[in-house]
Order: sequence, then C-alpha cells, then structure tokens
Amino acid sequence: MRALIQRVSSASVSIDGQMHSRIGKGLLIFLGIRTGDSEKECDYLAEKCASLRIFEDAQDKMNLSVKEVNGSVLVVSQFTLYADTRKGNRPSFVEAAPPQTAEPLYERFVVSMQEIIGKDKVSSGVFRAMMDVSLINDGPVTVIVESKN
Repeated sequence: MRALIQRVSSASVSIDGQMHSRIGKGLLIFLGIRTGDSEKECDYLAEKCASLRIFEDAQDKMNLSVKEVNGSVLVVSQFTLYADTRKGNRPSFVEAAPPQTAEPLYERFVVSMQEIIGKDKVSSGVFRAMMDVSLINDGPVTVIVESKN
C-alpha cells in the first residue's frame, strides 16, 4: 500500500462539477492499493500517515502531526500510484489491486483514519469515480509513505 501525502492549506474533490468533499489545513492523501495488501496494511499506513510529523511547531521545525495541529484529512483513491513505466511509454497497472479487492481496503483505510483523528476530520473521494481534485500545497510538502509489506 502506498500513500502520496501532500500537506495542504485546503483541498477538495468535485464529481461531475459538484463539490463532494472539502478540507482546510491538513493532509491530502492519494492512496494506492497493491495486489496482496490487507487490512493490516490499512491500519499500519493510517497510523503512519496520522502520526507523520510534517507540520511546523513554534520553532518552525517540522515536528507536529496532523493530529497535533487539529488538521483534517482528505483521502482519494489512486490506483495509478502503482504504475509501472519501466517498459515502453504506456504504464502498466498489474501491481494495482483489482477494484473488488481495493475498494473495501480503501474504505477500511478511511475508517482507520477516522478512528485515529476523528470522524469529523476525515473526508474522502468516491472510489472509481472520475474526480477533479483541487489543492493548495502548503510548503510545498509532499511525502510518499508505504506499508511495511
């Protein structure tokens, strides 16, 4: 499981021109799920993302987590994080979990994040929907976090 995390001042997801989710200060997490991932990876990665110290403290050091700054999280499914571009010019997505496996794990990750930082602090996109994602990257700060497996 792979998360591309962006520290944001704000982020939102629109579907068919309609606002679906919006957050202020916090994390935009693009979540990729690989064949073989399980609920164990969801829980591990959610805790890792929620505890990642990428917000500034009073001394302007990246020393605080999204939990500690009372921030929000927006989770967006992103199977293309498992694109293999080593051969040719067309990416292969054979490592990405099929939708019937990935969707329940995506939902589990969202629930895990809600349990860690609060249900009212976590928003999400819609699995398999064509989404317009808008964000203001704060920093910019972008980090990739992977499950242990």
